[in-house]
Amino acid sequence: MAVPALTPHPDPPRSVPLREARTRFGQLVALAELTDTVTVVTRDGDPRPVAAIVPAAAARSGAQARADADRLSTVTAGWARRLDEQHRRSTQRHAAELAAIRSALAEAWAELDRRVVPGSDPTVARLRAAHNDLLAG
Repeated sequence: MAVPALTPHPDPPRSVPLREARTRFGQLVALAELTDTVTVVTRDGDPRPVAAIVPAAAARSGAQARADADRLSTVTAGWARRLDEQHRRSTQRHAAELAAIRSALAEAWAELDRRVVPGSDPTVARLRAAHNDLLAG
């Protein structure tokens, strides 16, 4: 049974000398097509790669690769702008909500101060100390 074409291969590509690649060309092409295998072709006696037999979907021209990179950078920049704008709006919303909470807390403490003499109740004094960082901001 053939392996699906998009199966990731952690194995390095197989390397074949040019003379063997000529002899097995049909087999290597079928292997690339059916199992998504990459075969690197080397010159006889030289281990440096000179060509590759790859699945058709993996072969792209330099222009296609540059176009993909340009498109990716455009998309990435767009998302970065959107995320920055969302962060800015979220920060503003958070600051507004915090200001509203501080205002409401200050009103509550002002009303409590009108009803209870400050310092007369230790529980109220402890609560005021716990809220002091919010009241001072």
